[in-house]
Amino acid sequence: MGANTSTPEWAFSEADRRLMGVALQQAELAASWGDVPVGAVVADGQQRIVAAAANQRERLSDPTAHAEILALREAGRRRGSWRLEDCTLYVTLEPCAMCAAACVLARLGCVVWGARDPKAGFAGSLGNLLEDPRLSHRVAWRSGLAAEAAGQLLAQFFAKLRDGG
Repeated sequence: MGANTSTPEWAFSEADRRLMGVALQQAELAASWGDVPVGAVVADGQQRIVAAAANQRERLSDPTAHAEILALREAGRRRGSWRLEDCTLYVTLEPCAMCAAACVLARLGCVVWGARDPKAGFAGSLGNLLEDPRLSHRVAWRSGLAAEAAGQLLAQFFAKLRDGG
């Protein structure tokens, strides 16, 4: 995929939609405790959930507690290996540089993300660490799944913050 292009809707399976739905539920959890609503799910090659997580930067006072990082850590722990070659990460927002690099380091097979992040996204927007030929691994990716729903969650969260709520 090239920068700023979305995967056609027909390219996503029912399993993709189901797994992104779980990621959206995680994003709603993050918002409920005051974190930016981003959720992530790691699924194995049989599309079974290995791990799911929500942003917890505010909750844990940890700048690295992005949903993707937390889900990857849990998936590695559960599988007993940091190598997640047969896994796909579903995340509601385009990964930032830290999270995209973590996907490469985890040797993920694929990343599927929802809403584009033109200010911090490093899976197609500002750059693309997932496909950087200078790195030891490349991660396939698809974008735009549930982008509207993910974007609405983010817009509502930031509107509430601006309004002082």
